[in-house]
Amino acid sequence: MDKKLVYSWLDEHTGEAVSLLKDLLRIPSVNPYFDDEESLKGEGNAQRCLQAFIEQMGFRTELSYPDAQELIDYKDKAGYNGDHTFEDRPNLFGELKGEGGGRSILLSGHMDVVQTGSKWTHDPFSADQVGDTIYGRGSVDMKGGIAAMTMAVKAIRECGIRLKGDVRIGTVVDEEAGGMGTLALVARGYRADGCIITEPTHMNLAPLCRGILWGKIIVEGQAGHIELKRQDWKEGGAVDAIDKAAYILEYFKSFNENWAHTKAHKYLPIPCQIKFAQFEAGEYPTTFANHAELTFDAQYLPQDKDENGLGGKVKKEIEDFVAAIAATDPYLKANPPRIEWILDADCGETFDTEDFFKVTVSCLQDLCPDAIVEGNCAHTDMGWFCNVGIPTINLGPGDSKLCHQSDEHIEIPEYIQCAKVIASIILDWCGVSE
Repeated sequence: MDKKLVYSWLDEHTGEAVSLLKDLLRIPSVNPYFDDEESLKGEGNAQRCLQAFIEQMGFRTELSYPDAQELIDYKDKAGYNGDHTFEDRPNLFGELKGEGGGRSILLSGHMDVVQTGSKWTHDPFSADQVGDTIYGRGSVDMKGGIAAMTMAVKAIRECGIRLKGDVRIGTVVDEEAGGMGTLALVARGYRADGCIITEPTHMNLAPLCRGILWGKIIVEGQAGHIELKRQDWKEGGAVDAIDKAAYILEYFKSFNENWAHTKAHKYLPIPCQIKFAQFEAGEYPTTFANHAELTFDAQYLPQDKDENGLGGKVKKEIEDFVAAIAATDPYLKANPPRIEWILDADCGETFDTEDFFKVTVSCLQDLCPDAIVEGNCAHTDMGWFCNVGIPTINLGPGDSKLCHQSDEHIEIPEYIQCAKVIASIILDWCGVSE
């Protein structure tokens, strides 16, 4: 009966839920590390908007600012970026105390969004509504999820339901540029017995996310006139770095075939692979390339994390493979290619044997019988929560394929449905006081 009351309240107050989402969308919160107008950058105003809303609901709140120096002990771990600054970029933490005797839950999401981008047909910060569709940068990634989790708690409160366990809200900064916000939140000691990150999953349940590595394979050649006969490279003859890069690329076909078996997961639709995204080489049309760079994206599974929660083991696997390729070619053996690592975004997993998984999947299937369990192929902020022992799942409204695109948008029915599912999870997980 409690759940039906909550669902009815959300249906009857769809307008209020839409207003909250629109308020958040109309406040630009572009991560400062993207190239965009200065007036659009920073998360502070959006965080204060949400802070005011949840304080009216009875939450005790706190704004705190990540600080690279205060987090120096984490410098080799996931999320740490020593050059990131956080002026007017606070994390928001709120707590609504329960009656006691129940389990606590943390509802989390990131308030920063990516750059505005181009080719919008709607103002990206006007929260335009056309029928049941709301447009705006961050509508899917991920202010829609933040608003849904907030409205779920409000519905429970407005229905007069008293929870046994505490409800905590933690909205973070900087996810789109490395995740230092979540690191700072965890470092301050905030914990719960379970956590929902409302990243867009299209209402599927994602109990894991993959780690992401970016790197460059750098190949040095020897310049020379491209139209003339080449001397032996040992005598100073030209070596085409493009040819050598292509030689390396060919070997990665077998590497990915192996990973298709060894880096697969039952809850992921595709296995981890190394995908080459950029190729830069050469200086002039009549000169053999003396330098080539192959930029790649490699994914890894939570089971492959190293002692720092990152992809150190996978980095070594890739480095060893490139070294083995070089050993098969006389020039590359004498002039080994090197790898420059650019990014290492961490990952996490909550196993389907855990109670939190069982509660969330049961509540989801009651309301969304067609929903599936499918891990997130991209990065989310769940890694640090899992690292400190908090079972965490990703569950939120919106199609992730719309993230970072022009005309990013969310559908109101799915947004409200998500609020209902989260409310159901809160009720079952935290418990209701009689």
